[in-house]
Amino acid sequence: MSAVAAAALFVLPALVRAQDQSSFPETPLASKTFAYPDGIPYQADTDTNLIRGTQAGYNLCNSTTEGDSSMCQTSFLNALDDFCLWAPSEKDSMIADTEGEEVAWCTKPGRGTRIIPDGALQGVQFMRTPDYVQVVGFIDQSKINIQTDDFGGELDPHGADLRGNPMGGLVYSTAWSDSNDSYTQVIEWHNFMGGNAFCFKVCDPSKEHAADYCQHIYDRVGCAYNAPNNAQNGTFESCEGDNQMFPGVYTGDDGQTTTWTQPPESEGAIATMPFTPSVPASSNCQTFSSSELFASASSGASGSGSGGSGSGASGSGSDAAATGSNAASALRVSEGQSVAWMGVMWATVAVAMGGVAVFA
Repeated sequence: MSAVAAAALFVLPALVRAQDQSSFPETPLASKTFAYPDGIPYQADTDTNLIRGTQAGYNLCNSTTEGDSSMCQTSFLNALDDFCLWAPSEKDSMIADTEGEEVAWCTKPGRGTRIIPDGALQGVQFMRTPDYVQVVGFIDQSKINIQTDDFGGELDPHGADLRGNPMGGLVYSTAWSDSNDSYTQVIEWHNFMGGNAFCFKVCDPSKEHAADYCQHIYDRVGCAYNAPNNAQNGTFESCEGDNQMFPGVYTGDDGQTTTWTQPPESEGAIATMPFTPSVPASSNCQTFSSSELFASASSGASGSGSGGSGSGASGSGSDAAATGSNAASALRVSEGQSVAWMGVMWATVAVAMGGVAVFA
C-alpha cells in the first residue's frame, strides 16, 4: 500500500466525522418550554455531535448544587432583590471565551445557583414596564469570575447556532404573577455583561412584541441602546416605567420612524450612530440600601475567591454613544450620571484588552 493510500485511510474517517457534525440543534433553545420547578430537565440542551459540544452545566438545580462550584444554568429575574446574572464558572475569565458555558449567579440562595458575593453589587435599578422588566447596574465583576479589564458582551437565548449563550440556559420570572409565586418561562431576554456594569432584560412572553423589546441582533452597542436607563452607581432603586422604543428603532428629526441595521464586524468600528436612545419615563421609584436588599445573599454566600464580579453596561439617554466594536464596554459619563456603552475609543481599548464580540 502506498504512503498516500495509507494516509487517506486516516484522513477519510476524520472527514466523515466532520461532515456528520452539525451546528444547529433539532429544536432551537428559544423553542423549548419547561415548567418551573416540576418540569425542569437535567439539561435543556441534549443534542449530541454538534460543533460546540455539549451543555457545560445543568438546569435541574437544588440545595445540593448551590455554592461556589455550582454549574446551574437556570436563571431568574424577579425583583430588585431577587435576580441572577450570567457569568463564568472559572476565575479570571473573558465573556467572549466562555459565553457558551456561563452559569447563574444570583442575589438569593435557595435555587441551587452560585451566589453573588457581598459587596459585588454597587448600584442597581430595577424597572417594571408594561412589556418587560429589567435590572441595570454596577458591579465589581472580578467577584463573579470576569476579568477586571473585560468589556464583555451579550448573552441571549439564540446565538449563531440557536443553542443560546449560554447553551441550554433557561430563564424564569415571577414578575407577571399576582402572588409572586408562579414562575413564567422567559423566551426572549438579553443580558449584557462587562465593563463593571450589566443589564438584564426579560420580556413578557404573553405580549406581542417580546422579541422586539428583547432583540438579540444589537450586540455591538450594549445597554445604552438595548436597555436605556438612568441607573446610578451607589443607588439601589425599584421603579415603574414606560416601554422603551424597540432597540434599533428611532424617530429622526424629520419625524420618520427608522430601523437601524447594525453593520458587520468586517466593516470595522462603529464610529457614529444616527440616533441617541432616549430613556423612557419612570415613576414610583423606591430607594433601598444594599444591606436591606441582599442580607440573605450575604449569609448564603461563602465569600470565597472562586467568584468575581460581573458587569455589563447601562446607558443614559442623553449621554449614550455608540460602541466601536462588538466588545461590551462601559464608562461612567460624569458624576451623577449613568454609565454608557462608548465608541471608537473603547473599540481600541477592547481590542487591546482582548475583548471580542459574542454571538448575538
